[in-house]
Amino acid sequence: MDDELRRVAGALAAADTAVAFTGAGVSTASGVPSFRGEDGIWRTEFDPDDFRVGRFEADPSGFWRDRLRLHEAMFPGEVEPNAAHEALARLEDEGHLDAVVTQNTDGLHAAAGSERVLELHGSNARVVCRGCGSREDAEPIRERVRDGELPPRCECGGVYKPDVVLFGEMLPEGVLAEARRLAADSDVFLAVGSSLTVEPAASLPRLAAADGTLVLVNLEETPCSDRADFEFRADATEVLPALSAELRG
Repeated sequence: MDDELRRVAGALAAADTAVAFTGAGVSTASGVPSFRGEDGIWRTEFDPDDFRVGRFEADPSGFWRDRLRLHEAMFPGEVEPNAAHEALARLEDEGHLDAVVTQNTDGLHAAAGSERVLELHGSNARVVCRGCGSREDAEPIRERVRDGELPPRCECGGVYKPDVVLFGEMLPEGVLAEARRLAADSDVFLAVGSSLTVEPAASLPRLAAADGTLVLVNLEETPCSDRADFEFRADATEVLPALSAELRG
């Protein structure tokens, strides 16, 4: 692995544009469970159909009861960035990484210090009013749900929705367009901790591989494994800090 790390470090050092794309495997070391892994939330505790936008629209009270249970299962205590988040923030700070595109909604990249973060699936830290479109911090709204306000409503009378992409919703058009542009422009594209099975986000590594260097960091094989220039079947909390250290000499 050392020789391949040196080669990836060399590619990053020479790159005009480098992008990281992250999935749930980056946050599991922080205690955030995955959705689709062997012990994932969708396999063990919850039915994804309960979190469809149609269910929210038809039964916002029931949706919010289940959404609160989901949140507390995913974040049973305070979670903090791990070594993988910190390594990506350091790569950006030292000029080796232009942006992080993430499928995660936990906010840990920003908490680690990454400045340019594109959240493809939104943020668990916010809610949005379906009436007036205003956005608010999510925790006070979740507290209102705990106190029995179902569904929680904005001052305008509209129902609050978690500011995340629910099943049946499209990804934010502007964010996805920027992510695609970055992938197409990237000289190096690091896809980390993602099964690369959920579209349209999973198309980004294929887009990047057309003209750039594709680096995969994931414990298991992915649909893009045959396209990768480098593949590390290892924990992101080990590979990314080692890559950062290699660049620092």
